[in-house]
Amino acid sequence: MSVFRIELKVRDYELDMQGIVNNGAYFNYLEHARHEYLLEKNIDFAALTEAGIHLVVIRSELDYKQSLKSGDRFVVEVSVERISKVKFGFRQRVIRLSDEKVCVAGLVIGTALNQRGRPSIIPEIEALFAE
Repeated sequence: MSVFRIELKVRDYELDMQGIVNNGAYFNYLEHARHEYLLEKNIDFAALTEAGIHLVVIRSELDYKQSLKSGDRFVVEVSVERISKVKFGFRQRVIRLSDEKVCVAGLVIGTALNQRGRPSIIPEIEALFAE
């Protein structure tokens, strides 16, 4: 499977009192990258929601390895893997560009909920595994 990459830059308001990116900001980076990845694959959240399908995160595992600081440029990588029949995982890494150090490595697990709120298989997500 191919790896999607998006480049971003640390903004000052994402820093904590230590002058490093607050741990919660990484969730935003990862979420933004996942949404951009899905858009590139022609998966539209708004259209799915209108159809009564909700893509939801059910688990996040993050390993913090290095800290990003103000102005750092970095990439977020996204690749997808099947976890079970109705669960899919996004392997993600945040990599600082100045030294290619991995700052965060994580696995975010999701599922698609149908109109009844039950986990289901949808063709749009299944297509991600056909590549």
